[in-house]
Amino acid sequence: MKATAKANTNIALIKYWGKRDEQLFLPMNSNLSITLDRFSTTTTVHIHTDRKEDIFLLNGQEEGEEETRKISRFLDIIRMQTGEQWAATVDSINHVPTAAGFASSASGYAALAAAATKAVGLELSDPQLSVLARQGSGSACRSIYGGFVEWKKGERKDGLDSHAVPILAQKEWDLSILSVLVESKRKKVLSREGMKRTVETSPFYTGWLEAVKKDMQLAKDAIFRRDFEKLGMVLESNAMKMHATTLGANPPFMYWQSATFDVMEQVQELRMQGILAYFTIDAGPNVKVLCEPHNEEKVSKILKALPTVQDVFICHPGNGVTYLPTSF
Repeated sequence: MKATAKANTNIALIKYWGKRDEQLFLPMNSNLSITLDRFSTTTTVHIHTDRKEDIFLLNGQEEGEEETRKISRFLDIIRMQTGEQWAATVDSINHVPTAAGFASSASGYAALAAAATKAVGLELSDPQLSVLARQGSGSACRSIYGGFVEWKKGERKDGLDSHAVPILAQKEWDLSILSVLVESKRKKVLSREGMKRTVETSPFYTGWLEAVKKDMQLAKDAIFRRDFEKLGMVLESNAMKMHATTLGANPPFMYWQSATFDVMEQVQELRMQGILAYFTIDAGPNVKVLCEPHNEEKVSKILKALPTVQDVFICHPGNGVTYLPTSF
């Protein structure tokens, strides 16, 4: 039994920051994303009934014990659903800049969830597949779908109502998303640790939870109306508020670097020149800049000219999980 699936990465427009359940990856707040067309993971899962140990290959190289154990824990969830014992060879090809902060875990676990369930013959609905992918990496639940996607935080303790839903297909509104690479080193405070510290110690976190509800409604309204300026203003404001919560944590920490500020200032300068562009930043130093397609080349060229920018990748809204032919 064998299956291959491909999933794209996504970027959060309204941020997911903080978990109400660390094991099930249940978020403290609903959030909103765009699935991208450029960065993806393609994963083939081969099921073995005559073997006990899983094998994990990433970009053609067998991974070590720690990374394989993460994959095995995720496959255990699927094994429980099948009620059978089996092992798997997981062969993943990551088309994402390595360690560049472009959410390879989102595409990785979305592709793994899709390929593994298909390989064992489980027929899951898209919401069920989203729930499964979420248990590997929270943002992976959004990569099940293309275009603009909302991850509903849910209320249930078992997490069955915490999954993504599509709100606008990728072909309905073409935007340009420029992924601006300023740093490719591993960040000092990982997202999981940063979220936990912020939730537990930041006095600003309660204010974040109140503000993000309003930001969600404003962003969804802007998307339905195709109002780029309104969407840009709220996504930029939301990112700034998320990062402000980390400054209030104990001990405080910051994901930005001087190069991050360079990009932010350049984007603000572009707006002063009449070019609508807005930035958003996840838990890392790299910046994503949204602009309209007719401006993408100009904005990209200006950002690439900054001495602290290593590269700029032009992306557009992409599709959700797809299944590819597998040779037996």
